[in-house]
Amino acid sequence: MTRGTVLAFIAFALASLVACSSGPSAPDDSKYVEQLSAARALKDEAFRQAPDSPVPAEKRGKILPLQYFPVDPGYAIPAVLRLAEDRPVFDMLTSTGEPRRMQLVGTLEFTLQGETRSLGAFVPDGTEQISSLFVPFADQTTGKETYAAGRYLDIDPTTTGYYTIDFNRAYNPYCAYSPTFECPFPPSSNRLTTAVRAGEKAPPA
Repeated sequence: MTRGTVLAFIAFALASLVACSSGPSAPDDSKYVEQLSAARALKDEAFRQAPDSPVPAEKRGKILPLQYFPVDPGYAIPAVLRLAEDRPVFDMLTSTGEPRRMQLVGTLEFTLQGETRSLGAFVPDGTEQISSLFVPFADQTTGKETYAAGRYLDIDPTTTGYYTIDFNRAYNPYCAYSPTFECPFPPSSNRLTTAVRAGEKAPPA
């Protein structure tokens, strides 16, 4: 997916307004909802105004503002990253049919709805300095309440191995708004057998 002005703007907004998702602590409930709502409003504005917005101009009135599940701090979950040996490389399927070479950095292990679960964390093949972990996932809302190709999380790396997976920050790939974008699909190992009613919903058809 192309990353330009709009992504830089969104990244700044989220870093400034949303509690960090890379450490082991859950967000402070007293300000969390307000901060995340403000960040979402900034994202909507970026999608409306940025010249490289992923939402086509003719669809903005229908798609924006983006739709979300209610913010639930209970979906900000502590996790541990189990590093993979030698970062195995494989082809991740995409929306265009062209595979994307990705490296598995490790597996995030966490407890959700009373059960131990896991999600693989990836970087593009050839990455030397990791600045962000890419965590695509699907769940029991996928193709119903949420986008049929799954959703994404971007998580900052830590030096401790301890993380917070914040599903309230789950977002749609750009191909949810326009088929001109290429979007990786979550591998079968990243398909959760529970409904994650947090984060972004599917856009209107």
